[in-house]
Amino acid sequence: MDKLIIKGGTHLNGEVNISGAKNAAVALIPATLLVDGICNITNIPNISDVKISCKILEELGAVVTWNSNNEITIDTRNISSTTAPLDMTSKFRASSYFIGSLLGRCREAVVGLPGGCNLGARPIDQHIKGFEALGAKVEVSQGKISATAKKLIGTTIYMDLVSVGATINVMLASVLATGCTIIENAAKEPHVVDVANFLNTMGADIRGAGTDVIKINGVKKLEGNSTYSVVPDQIEAGTFMLAAVATKGDLLIKNCIPEHLDCLTAKILEMGANIEINNDSIRVWTNKKPNKTNIKTQPYPGFPTDLQAQIGVCLALADGTSIIKEGIWESRFQYTAELNKMGAKITDQGKSAIFEGVKELYGAPVEATDLRAGAALIIAGIVAKGETTLTNLVHIDRGYENIEEKFRKIGANIQRVIE
Repeated sequence: MDKLIIKGGTHLNGEVNISGAKNAAVALIPATLLVDGICNITNIPNISDVKISCKILEELGAVVTWNSNNEITIDTRNISSTTAPLDMTSKFRASSYFIGSLLGRCREAVVGLPGGCNLGARPIDQHIKGFEALGAKVEVSQGKISATAKKLIGTTIYMDLVSVGATINVMLASVLATGCTIIENAAKEPHVVDVANFLNTMGADIRGAGTDVIKINGVKKLEGNSTYSVVPDQIEAGTFMLAAVATKGDLLIKNCIPEHLDCLTAKILEMGANIEINNDSIRVWTNKKPNKTNIKTQPYPGFPTDLQAQIGVCLALADGTSIIKEGIWESRFQYTAELNKMGAKITDQGKSAIFEGVKELYGAPVEATDLRAGAALIIAGIVAKGETTLTNLVHIDRGYENIEEKFRKIGANIQRVIE
């Protein structure tokens, strides 16, 4: 099992290039199933979730060619199956997008119940509600989801709660449906917009992505034969912004979209750090302890749940007592027990946690409990006195490309040990 050895007490300085968004890429790859042509995708993050998505496509009969580390060409014209391998789809949450894509193209799909990080209950009832509203019959049994439809007909679908996954999945299923589909109370995240932009580039007619009402006018065919660049990853950008705050560093985060990070920028300023915003980069620097602040995670444009653990490291070291309230998932505070092993004083109370700021953290053996917790613990290890050993890296590799190399380039003393 791989582990990271981190020798702490470092102030991070330098430049970081942000990769393409994991949450967009894992939806764009299944979306290529809807295209009757060849898709070229650039700025794709080279991470394990992307590689598994590509393997699933190949199992379905698609041809996937890696042109470079961050560019792929996908030809799905001759797929031969509508059953995605159950062992692969159960490994990550975004495999659910294969249901919407296969249903939209072939009117049938069989996909294993999606896996991913253990963040509590992650139901797919809103996905199923959307598919059924379009005319599909959906069955969940024996660890898999089966969906079939003679015809998909556009309709109005109101999401009972804001769901990124359900919004994207209904978009995928309705692109080739008959008539107009309207998604009300739609998710507005940047990767929802990116999926719509990708589909429109390939010939779809989707309007309103980025607002809470999305209209999809069904088309007969997506021609493809275009190149699309994945949107920069605002969660990776936010991770390094918070690393600068926690380590009292000075980082220039390049290849990002600053307006996607407005809520984080506001909180970093509240914590007393400095920020300089340019067209496609953000500089964050500070030389003092963070101020205390309170956070509540919410759907975009609110504070993202995927940055909750990373800002938690800053608050563990802040001057005073802070509170984080988790508004999305049930079990997102598992990382606090790991931080407490390093000397933090955090009290987990279900969907909220109280952070009493301490003077410093100390190196310890810790485990990545999920993807974003893993990134947070790397930051904690860089700040801490002494040596930290971080295990269960499989979570981190799902969503961050070359994370230890990026940290090393900005001054971290971090090494991956393969056992």
